[in-house]
Amino acid sequence: MSINSELPPRGTASHNGDTDTSALGLIRQLAHEVPALISEELALAKAEIRTSVATAKAAAAALAGGMVIMMAGLVILLLAAVYALAMVVAPWLAALIVGVAAMLVGYLMVQSGKKHLEATQLAPERTMNSLSKDKDAIQRKVS
Repeated sequence: MSINSELPPRGTASHNGDTDTSALGLIRQLAHEVPALISEELALAKAEIRTSVATAKAAAAALAGGMVIMMAGLVILLLAAVYALAMVVAPWLAALIVGVAAMLVGYLMVQSGKKHLEATQLAPERTMNSLSKDKDAIQRKVS
């Protein structure tokens, strides 16, 4: 007996329930795979969030430590600048000029530190992209 005689002719669909069984099989497979997929996505999200939080903590610690050290040095440098400028202008004006310059530099530094702590950098981008791809794949499988 040849192999061709055992196969149904091309173009003829078998209506004995094979499509229902395969659809049911796909649904069962989907029911088993979706919980595993969700738990894997949650694990990925947790890992990404942990990494983002660790980065934010390091940025905050560096920002705070840098600010404290700079404050100590800045006080000494500002006093020196006031004394030097007081030789040219009135002492009160020297203190005002140096104070405004110090405030401007401090403001720029704080803005730079805040930039590293923006909430948009804490979003789990890879997980969101992966979930979107999984959603598309599930929709293609179901339809």
